[in-house]
Amino acid sequence: MAPSKPLHSNRRALLLALPLLALAYVVLVALSSWLLRGARLDLTEHHQYTLSEGTRNILARIHEPIQLQFYYSEKASESLPQFRVFAQRVREMLEEIAAHSHGQVTLQMIDPEPFSEAEDRAAAHGLQALPIGSTGDSLYFGLVGTNSTDGETTMPFIQPDKEAFLEYDLAKLISTLSEDQKPVLAILNDLPTGPSIDPSTGQPHAGWEVDRQLSQLFEMRRLQANPNSIGDDVNLLMVVHPKALSDDTQNAIDQFVLRGGHLLVFVDPDAESDPAPGAIEPGQAQSGRSSNLSRLFSAWGVVFDPDKVVLDYQNALQVQPDPNQAPVRHPGILGLGRKQLDQKDVVTADLETLNLSSAGALSLTPGSPLRMEPLIQSSSSATLGDAGAVRAAASEPGLLAQRYPPGKAGPYVLAARLTGKLKTAFPERAGAGHLAESSKPANILVVADTDLLADRLWVQVQDFLGQPVYNSFANNGDFVFNAVDNMVGNDDLIAVRTRTDSNRPFEKVQVLQRAAEARFQAREQELQKQLGELEQKLSQLQPANGGQPQALNREQQGQLLQFQQQKLATRKELRDVQHQLNARIEGLGKRLKLINILGIPALVAIFGFAMAWRRRQVRRHADA
Repeated sequence: MAPSKPLHSNRRALLLALPLLALAYVVLVALSSWLLRGARLDLTEHHQYTLSEGTRNILARIHEPIQLQFYYSEKASESLPQFRVFAQRVREMLEEIAAHSHGQVTLQMIDPEPFSEAEDRAAAHGLQALPIGSTGDSLYFGLVGTNSTDGETTMPFIQPDKEAFLEYDLAKLISTLSEDQKPVLAILNDLPTGPSIDPSTGQPHAGWEVDRQLSQLFEMRRLQANPNSIGDDVNLLMVVHPKALSDDTQNAIDQFVLRGGHLLVFVDPDAESDPAPGAIEPGQAQSGRSSNLSRLFSAWGVVFDPDKVVLDYQNALQVQPDPNQAPVRHPGILGLGRKQLDQKDVVTADLETLNLSSAGALSLTPGSPLRMEPLIQSSSSATLGDAGAVRAAASEPGLLAQRYPPGKAGPYVLAARLTGKLKTAFPERAGAGHLAESSKPANILVVADTDLLADRLWVQVQDFLGQPVYNSFANNGDFVFNAVDNMVGNDDLIAVRTRTDSNRPFEKVQVLQRAAEARFQAREQELQKQLGELEQKLSQLQPANGGQPQALNREQQGQLLQFQQQKLATRKELRDVQHQLNARIEGLGKRLKLINILGIPALVAIFGFAMAWRRRQVRRHADA
């Protein structure tokens, strides 16, 4: 009976160890929840759940509390699984922002159920309600941000098709709430874009629509001709059609950029909206209508020829020089679509159409310190023409095709974002306060056309009961507003990256489907061809009086039977192709399920066996 004591003792120890292990497990879970709070490990391919450095820098500079109220109709979206996935993506991004804000950003989740106070508050904030189905339910999916000084910014409805810009939109909302006043937009302009007095009638002129809307959104500061300095409080300097800037003014622009100022430039080889006096001789360019920042561009390695116009026959718009003749296409007047606009940049991503006229081309020299990101480009079949010749052919655009036929030198860059560290273009002016180089990368956006700002290329102004009504037919205004809105922000906001779509399709399955569909369609076309050939042959064998199938002779009946057998065999082959496709997809799905279900446990088991084997080897070695 002596051996029973150790067995009984082992049982008691085991019974005592089980509750102790359970208690230890609970304690470990509680400690890990507390000690690892906020810890995250992003293993996604494109780091979908990791904030950009620019966003983290914006959060680090918040000096007052910001509250975010995320309105999301949970119940109304139950029948929209894809939308719910995106809603979860937005919620996780907001939680990540709040977690990295050091307590300065608080997040509140609100479900605005029908006929509730939350729904009333959502409507009061101006959030959009999307009707769902025939039940009359409304889906709210918006964000309201407020700061401690009653400042408020909203996203009325977070659009799923703009997922790539989700982080940028959220960072911009927070950056706007953390600012105390409107950004300062300084404009150095040589075109009549602003309000003025019509000298012929003496009546006030409101100016161009793009100028009017910019003045409503920003604190606009109009600079006098040839200023010698740019204020330190200027967020963005917008230079439009710089025809003959003095060295002092170009030096002021140079120093503004070197100390971190943002620059938006519109240059043009032939500014048709320029009211410069003097007639143009045929075949000659009028120097007063071209503009350039020659010294600055040369120092920065930017190539722009003020005597060359991009001619793009693929994107040419129709004009009617002679009202008595049919419209013709003018290769110097361009209507550019989404293919010519960078869909990964916030400035041009949502635009559909841009209209430009007599635009120039931009490029960089091999030794330029800048990096160019094209925003607007011509087609690959574009070519360059002399500005004077293009203007001389205004009444006969067809002459341009004879002198400048379509080429293959394109695409040409018509607008670009430029970034990089720069050295001064005026090293001879070294002295007290004069910067020799930039301490951080410069942010410059250059557009090689000024006519896109003019109303005639993008908006119609009509009078309605004494009030002007504006109807836009192109996105020129949106392009300018997006560019200014992006460039007035700080460097961190501009640097917030565009993210890839979180939707991850089963690419292998799609490849299988496309291959099978191609084979299916090819066989189906072959069958249709056989049917047509045989029907034609049978029609020739039929009696002229339109005999019926039962009147066919033995040879014709044999051919008909052969056709029917071929038809049945081909249909069977088509079904086999479809069955093979489904079988391969189902097999792939099963393999994925096995990997997901058994893969991780198998790896853990293998790791455990390896550790046990290693310990046994260590013990054997120690016993030896």
